[in-house]
Amino acid sequence: MNALDLLRAIVLLAGAYLLGSVPFGVVVARLSGGPDPRTIGSGRTGGANTMRAIGPRLALLSGLLDMCKGLAAVLISGALGAGVEVQVLAGLAAVIGHSRSVFLGFGGGRGVAPAFGGLLGFQPLVAIVVVPVFAGVILVTRYSSAGSLLGSALGGVLMTAVVATQGLSPWLYVYSIGGPVLVWLFHRDNIVRLARGEERKVTFGRPAAGGGRSPRPGGTPPA
Repeated sequence: MNALDLLRAIVLLAGAYLLGSVPFGVVVARLSGGPDPRTIGSGRTGGANTMRAIGPRLALLSGLLDMCKGLAAVLISGALGAGVEVQVLAGLAAVIGHSRSVFLGFGGGRGVAPAFGGLLGFQPLVAIVVVPVFAGVILVTRYSSAGSLLGSALGGVLMTAVVATQGLSPWLYVYSIGGPVLVWLFHRDNIVRLARGEERKVTFGRPAAGGGRSPRPGGTPPA
């Protein structure tokens, strides 16, 4: 990698992180006049908590925009001539930016939507297979986190299998493994609550009428 390629990679990765940091859950809530999702439920800005704040339709819009962050990070990197290694790292940077947003004091969502967007950019057929599993688990269990955890794990396994059987770039293993790992890391508190039977269930009705974060058993708001 020469100096120009290195500079391009640095710019693309920084841009991917900043793009991932754009908190569309907060942006859509403000534009629609709804409550800030950071004041509702878990205080996160991802799809499930945004739905609690502003309802399913606007949350869907927010989720699609979040998904496009990961997809754009991958596609733009490729369109600008970066190699697959930079595309992979850009996709992961968008996931990290979404969950550790520089615009929200390094808070944010769980990384599911941008991680799915990156998967869509690398392996669209795998992404299509994951969707019904993700949605089905949520519909049956009412746990968004369970759908996210199982969906990301399935996506990682399937992408790994495709890369191995088709002889694709080994760099894609970094995404097929790293993407789900990040999603699971950003769901650490959800995993604990699922194990304890204390996880919040999602509803698909009307959004919350006002603020107020759900307290943890110890009395402090969940992260």
